Amino acid sequence: MTSEPLAPPRPRGERAGEHASAYSTLKRLLVGRPLATTELEHQRLSKTVALAVFSSDAVASTAFGTEVILRVLVPVAGMAAIGYLTPLSLLVVAVLAILVISYRQTIYAYPNGGGSYIVSRENLGTTPSLVAGASLLVDYTLTVSVAAGVAAITSAVVPLRGHQVALGVGLVALIAGANLRGVRESGRLFAVPTYGYIVMMALLIGWGLVRSLSGSLHQLPVDRAELDHLTHQGALLTGITLFALMKAFASGAVALSGVEAISNGVPAFRRPESRNASITLAWTGFFLASIFLGVAALCLHLRPTLSEKETVLSTLGHHIFGTGPLYAALQATTAAILCLSANTAFADFPRLSSVIARDGFLPRQLANRGDRLVFSNGIVALAAAAGALLVAFGGTVEALVPLFAVGLFASFTLSQAGMVMHHLRQREPGWQASALINAVGTGATTLVLIVVLVSKFTAGAWVPTVVIPAVVLGFKGIQRHYQRVEPETATSPTERLPQLRNTVIVPVGRITKPVLQAIAYARALRPDHLVCVSVAFDEIDAERIAEAWDSHAFDLPLEILPSPYRDLTKPILAYIDRMDDLRDDDVVTVVIPEVVVSRWWEHFLHNQSALALKARLLFRRNTVVVSVPSHVD
Repeated sequence: MTSEPLAPPRPRGERAGEHASAYSTLKRLLVGRPLATTELEHQRLSKTVALAVFSSDAVASTAFGTEVILRVLVPVAGMAAIGYLTPLSLLVVAVLAILVISYRQTIYAYPNGGGSYIVSRENLGTTPSLVAGASLLVDYTLTVSVAAGVAAITSAVVPLRGHQVALGVGLVALIAGANLRGVRESGRLFAVPTYGYIVMMALLIGWGLVRSLSGSLHQLPVDRAELDHLTHQGALLTGITLFALMKAFASGAVALSGVEAISNGVPAFRRPESRNASITLAWTGFFLASIFLGVAALCLHLRPTLSEKETVLSTLGHHIFGTGPLYAALQATTAAILCLSANTAFADFPRLSSVIARDGFLPRQLANRGDRLVFSNGIVALAAAAGALLVAFGGTVEALVPLFAVGLFASFTLSQAGMVMHHLRQREPGWQASALINAVGTGATTLVLIVVLVSKFTAGAWVPTVVIPAVVLGFKGIQRHYQRVEPETATSPTERLPQLRNTVIVPVGRITKPVLQAIAYARALRPDHLVCVSVAFDEIDAERIAEAWDSHAFDLPLEILPSPYRDLTKPILAYIDRMDDLRDDDVVTVVIPEVVVSRWWEHFLHNQSALALKARLLFRRNTVVVSVPSHVD
């Protein structure tokens, strides 16, 4: 089946060594040197770095949380929408406080991580835990903050407008690459934009409120053109509706994204893990609440006009800082944290998927750590899924928010309910107060989930109600597969090696050195029966093959299979079936000669018939396919 002449043989393994060396060099350049398992302890995170790893998403959501509320209310209430920001923001912060207190309990109760999934599995059962796991995995995949980061970049850099999807996909690839280098390295990288953003927001809020209250900073003038565009030439409702307020609150509640992340990654903290994790969670809640309320207060005093061309933070920064370096620093840190805050998803998705995989509900490869002691397969899977979603939704924040919030609050609710059951069962000291806190949390997050579903259902919230159950069914399908395969592959101590006969078949095209090597290897197997086969398209072809075979005087039989329809694989498959029928206890081994060339593009010029045959034999029972490579320059 192969007929290319060979150059003089190179030293064994030289070409393979060159390929391996090139691959290893590239991998070390991109990922870094491999880390031994014993170095896992040294990869644990300090509280300062852990906040950047696990809380950047929560802190970054303050950059667009206020804006998404206004985008719901301004079209129906105009500038009067700003008056509703403070009460809605206080509601969001109240839910945040409940979640922080509740998840601190989760951190101490389940120090091995896993968050909502583990809490639900231990206290509510398998199906609720799978719903929690599916909700979180869908939540992490949506990467709203990357889309928001792209919006911040295009607000400041006009030429990049219209390229949001490409920017989003590029940023996802960049963050994935950084995470493949290890959790500690990615944490150090993302600490700079995280703390830079916190400092700039503190300066913006503090300086802006001081100047506004002192009278040196006046309200922004209303941009009538932008306002008329958003309100459809001023066609406002006579009064804002409860439904609009619910929808606005549901949008603003996405600022709570990432609050649960620390509870999923407790083992990544330095010892004592639970204490350090709980302190970091408290910091996260403080920064999130302060910035969220601060931006709402600035909007109340300065009354910026919502714009399609510029973000609210950009408008506020321009008014407070002017066009100088402080405004540039604000925009740069905002864009940086929004773009890099998807690191929270890349830190948590692989960890959670590894836990679910160890339970048998995801492919087992996701449970394995890579060279840098991170769950590399999970990182790659998340990057592929997130990039595909950004393309599908055009990279827009508004399109992703409804999907994001449903999964987020579904996991919150299950976690709180699971903790209530945990306290009722364990009855540890002070369990009544703890159970009450989690019960209040369950009620609050359930209410928010209902609000999100009702107010955003037609805007896309229906999608997670379909996707999450589908993912759960997928989990159970994977588990059924493993449960079906396990007993068929398991052995008992009394089981002995089976007695098998081996029939070896070597497909032959022209008589070449690769074919000779394949035949020699087949003979070295010492089979019970060895035969070579060749496919002839017509009588002339059959005669040519027979003459070539006879000229080499092989002491092996050659079966020439006619193929009047010029198909190479079907005659060989039919012959294998006949041979298999003659010997019930046989294993059929098909030894296929293949040419291995040095350049990647040259592979397309060889072995196509061999590939087709291997593809057809892959699912045939009691059949072994062996490729015998022949390396050429």
